[in-house]
Parts: sequence; structure tokens; C-alpha cells
Amino acid sequence: MGSSPETCPRPRVALIAGPTASGKSALAIELAERAGGVVINADASQVYRDLRLLSARPSEADEARVPHRLFGYVDGAEACSAARWAADARAAITEAQQEGLLPVLVGGTGLYLRTLLDGIAPVPEIDPAVRAAVRALAVAEAHAALTREDAPAAARLAPGDTARVARALEVVRSTGRPLADWQRERTGGIGAAIDLSALVLLPERERLVARCDARLEAMFASGAIDEVAALLARADVPDDAPVRRAIGVPEIAAHLAGTITRDKALARARLATRRYAKRQYTWFRHQPPSGWSRSETATLEFYFSKAC
Repeated sequence: MGSSPETCPRPRVALIAGPTASGKSALAIELAERAGGVVINADASQVYRDLRLLSARPSEADEARVPHRLFGYVDGAEACSAARWAADARAAITEAQQEGLLPVLVGGTGLYLRTLLDGIAPVPEIDPAVRAAVRALAVAEAHAALTREDAPAAARLAPGDTARVARALEVVRSTGRPLADWQRERTGGIGAAIDLSALVLLPERERLVARCDARLEAMFASGAIDEVAALLARADVPDDAPVRRAIGVPEIAAHLAGTITRDKALARARLATRRYAKRQYTWFRHQPPSGWSRSETATLEFYFSKAC
């Protein structure tokens, strides 16, 4: 059942990651039950209170089996950044360890996990005037400006990658230093302070797609449309709020507006989910450290067979 505290110089943390619909949540709950743990969310959509169904958050019955943390704890009117989540996750992990519980991280948001484990670049707040000026530039103009002001960043980034190009440009203009310089000074990561047992679930692709499609159909049938309608009815949630960009929300919103049918909304949401799962699959296949276990099937061997 894992190593005893006496043989572990660093506290153990488990991580179950992978693309959407890969079976992460069920496995995390099973591990928490067997090892005496608490499940801690690491999925960017599941932090939002407004999207229990559409984000595939654990059910109330699942949450009753073992303690859960950081699920549905952010109001949709707010934006939850990777830095905020990482700070909250560090606190949740510390609390679990103080209570003698195993922290079991589960999710598919690579940026969240990287920020928690590796830390975040201590970039100062961007001057609002600089940000506004950068965001007002056309795509080609922004990349050309970045080529002049931070050539290595411009060479790394595709001209059409508007978000990253704008970020790099606003950082160099606001701080006088390239973003890459700041990123070499990452702070706050807990990776070196814990004994991490990590598993990446990578089911066979056709099976994963079938699970994504079936789950979305069930969501549409069990209240996801009403869930989005309630979200859209909130006057305090801005149009550009992250929760309104979650997969399924724009598609259902279009259906509620009468511009597409329910079946068309479902088809579009399925396509968006497939594309998202593909990006996650590629990231988790190539980006995590080689020491992280990888498996097509859900198994707890990665944790119980690992010694400190």
C-alpha cells in the first residue's frame, strides 16, 4: 500500500492526468478510497460552479465517497488563472497532508500542472496602457513588432498565435525584459519538495472518441442545455469570461439563440471535444517527464508499486 512515512523523506502526492473522458476521475476516487486520500481538481473547466454537468465534474454521489477539493469553487463571473489555481492547490495539498490524507491530483489542464509543479514566472503586472496598445494591433503588426523587440520569441511563435504573440510583446514592452528571461526565474513550484507518483491515462484513440461522444450526448439529455441557459441569464458574467468559452457553452448558446438546432449544437460540441482531446492526448504523450507512468488502461499499480 505504498511506502510508510518513515521511509519517505518527502510527502507523497499522487497525480492522475490525461485527456478528457479517459477515466481519470473514477481512478482518482478509487485511489483515494484505497489509500485514504482527498481528490484535488486540476481541470480548468471543473473549477467553475456553474458547469457541473458540462464540465463532467464528479457527481454528488461520487463526492460523498471521498473528500473532494477545488471542484466548482469559483464563480462564473470570475476568471481563474493558473497562478490562482496553483496557489489554491498548494494550500489544499498542505491541508490534506496535515490531516494525514494522500493528495490525489486529477485533471487534464497541462498549464495548471506545470504551474503547480514547476512554478510560475514572476512577471510583474502589465501596464494597462501597454496591454491595450498591444491588443489593438493587427495580427501581422503584433508579430512584426515582436520580431523587432524580442526576435527569439518571434522566431519561436507562429505569426497566427495571437495570444502568445501578444503576451510576449506586452511583457517586453512593459518590463523591458523578454518573457523568456522571466520564465527562467520560475518560483513557487512544489515539484522538488514532494514525492510525486504520476500516471497519464492514454486510452486507445477510437475508444476515447466514442466515450467523448457518448458523454456529450448524455450531458445534453440530462440538463446541460438548462445549465448553459442559467449561465447566460446571469448579467454579471461578462461575454469574454472563461466559463463562457468552455466547450459546449458557445454551441448550446447558439442553439438557445435559435441560430442552430439542438442536433447541430451537439455535433459542434462533439467536434470541439474531439479536437480538445486530441490536443490533450498529444501534450500528455510528449510533454510530461519520462518518469511519469503512462497506460492505456486505468490501473493503480503506478502508485502502489512505487517505493520512495
